[in-house]
Amino acid sequence: MKFLSSLIAAALVACATLAVASDGSVGRVKTLEGSASVLRGQVSVPAAVNERIFQGDTLRTGPDGSLGVILKDDTSLSLGPNSEVAVDQFLFAPAEGKLSLVTRMVRGTAVYVSGIIAKLSPQTVRFETPNASIGIRGTRFLVKVDED
Repeated sequence: MKFLSSLIAAALVACATLAVASDGSVGRVKTLEGSASVLRGQVSVPAAVNERIFQGDTLRTGPDGSLGVILKDDTSLSLGPNSEVAVDQFLFAPAEGKLSLVTRMVRGTAVYVSGIIAKLSPQTVRFETPNASIGIRGTRFLVKVDED
């Protein structure tokens, strides 16, 4: 009986892991203070802790806002007040050799800490700003983009 209950528990964990992995999201909001939103297509949704982030989403913070996001490859992105960053591309399928991360910062401040994609395939990771594109080689950095 103990073996059967262990087997059922393992199957439930495997199913839950598969469901999380296949939900289409690329990450989640982990921390939030003040005002922040996620622009998905043409719809702006108030950010919330555990809100799923998808490829193509734009993360925005207000004048009193900060937002912390963890992507599925353990990349960490923290935004300060009045910031805007788009997750233009995210592909994380290491078993298939498909790895890519492209983010685009429009304004504000951000701290970036590399995840697994940058370690396995650094040439496929870019952090773009209006004036530069940063190639990631397994690093962490702080960037500030002023509004014109």
